[in-house]
Amino acid sequence: MQLGSKQNRLAKAGRRKSLLAATMLAGLLAAGTAPVASAAPVVENQQIESQEISKSQTESALDYWTPERMKAAKSADALTRGKSASSNGVKVGQPSKIAGEKAEKQAIRKGKPTKNNAVSPVSHIGKVFFTLGGQDYVCSGNAVVSANESTVSTAGHCLNEGPGAFATRWIFAPAYENGNTPYGTYAATELVTTTQWSNDGDITYDTGFAVVSDGSGVSLTDRVGASGVAFNQARGLTYTAFGYPAAYPFTGETLHSCYGSATPDPYGQSQSQGIPCDMTGGSSGGPWFIGSGSNGYQNSVNSFGYNGIRNTMFGPYWGTAIEQAYQDAQN
Repeated sequence: MQLGSKQNRLAKAGRRKSLLAATMLAGLLAAGTAPVASAAPVVENQQIESQEISKSQTESALDYWTPERMKAAKSADALTRGKSASSNGVKVGQPSKIAGEKAEKQAIRKGKPTKNNAVSPVSHIGKVFFTLGGQDYVCSGNAVVSANESTVSTAGHCLNEGPGAFATRWIFAPAYENGNTPYGTYAATELVTTTQWSNDGDITYDTGFAVVSDGSGVSLTDRVGASGVAFNQARGLTYTAFGYPAAYPFTGETLHSCYGSATPDPYGQSQSQGIPCDMTGGSSGGPWFIGSGSNGYQNSVNSFGYNGIRNTMFGPYWGTAIEQAYQDAQN
């Protein structure tokens, strides 16, 4: 299925119109929406807020991110400072899992060998680059299974200020390593997150999804594969997390991973869970897979850490709100 087909766009537009109308009739539409980076349409219901990006903007994003600008981008950990969570618990629905897909038209990788103990690149995990508030930032992301074959998961703060504007010049570079982008780069055609993040900056809901294209007509999934996703799962699972930590002592040039069992936020300030991990800023948005390795179901992302808790990375619980954001992006 090719991204951006006329039939898919019309179907999605109709579905969104129905969702918005139902929300308005129920009297649940928020009194205002968060400011956006441009005049592109923003659609909101109880759970999600999204922004579509014009073709000219996606083309401009692909041109903007030169190797020099990628290296100069700042880690986005600063974007989570001062964020908090509401006192409301995360709504949990029926557990669900959607299996991933293997690449069908995978390109031949041509990259330099890793010169340290970092993890070897994974085709569907990559770096995210974007501009927010006039500053260029870097995060991590992962291609996830989707009907449009072109959906990337990341942290909410890696695509929206929370609360505030959506990012511009948003691209995904799968299997990035030492400046090499063996599968090219993919620019966002749409950004989606939860309203809890976009309106309130609620750290418990710090997840977002991007629909992407490189303009070639070959989908992201066909080229790099896609991870399965899981929602409303048990707490306290064991995870393997991946990301591109860019803040000291890391450089952001290689992929790293962590492994361990999840535990509750010890301060009770969020519904997020923490795993043993020493990754730093730049790893934000990197995927958490249930179990060991990168072949499991994705069930969270790298989100934040506490200064007073060493070597622990926290990730949001993927309940019904984040599941709704995923469903909107992937169709």
